[in-house]
Amino acid sequence: MARQHWLVKQEPTKYPFSQLQKDKKTTWDGVRNHQARNNLAAMKKGDGVLYYHSVIGTEVVGICEVSRESFPDPSADDPRWVAVEIAATKALPHPVGLAEIKQDPALQDMALLRQSRLSVMPVTKAEFDRIVKLGTKGNG
Repeated sequence: MARQHWLVKQEPTKYPFSQLQKDKKTTWDGVRNHQARNNLAAMKKGDGVLYYHSVIGTEVVGICEVSRESFPDPSADDPRWVAVEIAATKALPHPVGLAEIKQDPALQDMALLRQSRLSVMPVTKAEFDRIVKLGTKGNG
């Protein structure tokens, strides 16, 4: 099966990417939106994940990988809610901000721009690769 790609959002005041790098991996739990939950359930080990700082910064700051597929969310009483484990891969040398994403013609169809409140969303391989390129080289 082909590797899928995702974007997860977190406020840097709650759990910054730098903390994930120190922890090496974390359980991605506490999601209580049905669509985001379905996205978590679809994640497979080895899938690529973009880590987006929301509210403050509004930028993609790092790359992760799904290290454990969905399992019952330990923070929920209902077994229908799921979590995954993600592992930090690397920080982007040049975070890719929301304004830059909005201006890039190759990223105009990103779910991030259409469903801005969703905390876990799919991205295409092309979108994932474009963000990584922008974040590695800076300004395309």
